[in-house]
Amino acid sequence: MDGESCIRKAYEFIFNNDFEGAIFWFEQAIATEPNNASYYHKCAVSCARSGKWSKAKVYGDVAEMLEPDNEEYRYHSGLIQARLLLVEANGLINEASPNLLQAAELLRQAIILDPICFDAFYTLAIVCSTVGFLDEAIEHAREALRLDPQHSAARRLFADISRKRRMERIRSTMRRK
Repeated sequence: MDGESCIRKAYEFIFNNDFEGAIFWFEQAIATEPNNASYYHKCAVSCARSGKWSKAKVYGDVAEMLEPDNEEYRYHSGLIQARLLLVEANGLINEASPNLLQAAELLRQAIILDPICFDAFYTLAIVCSTVGFLDEAIEHAREALRLDPQHSAARRLFADISRKRRMERIRSTMRRK
């Protein structure tokens, strides 16, 4: 079977919400035409939709390597990298001894790569609030709310950080007197 036939089969599986089957057929297309960047890119997209971020990164990187000037491939690779950074940051946060400063740095990088990633802004707001970077925390909580105004946990987080910041300012003012 040629590459285009495999791609058509992959899309049949996508239309039936079977991303595993689609990935299989994208990989078959890649096997028939290993220098076709679009096949790698399409496979990367399906892997990302399936939450297979590491596999998505591999395919995305190959697509970008084969066509380094392709803006779409570069952009999608950045989104995948942002998601991997978010996963890594969450791992650092959930360790027995959380490394919040390193997690914050990873989340900042994720936001640069994907400036509309609600989860990165929301998580970074929590981390910054926890370590006492309240001005930065409020910025990230505000951005998370801008991205998803109906997110009740983000609204509570924004209110909590605002309260903490107000209390910190009151304490600071009282210390100066």
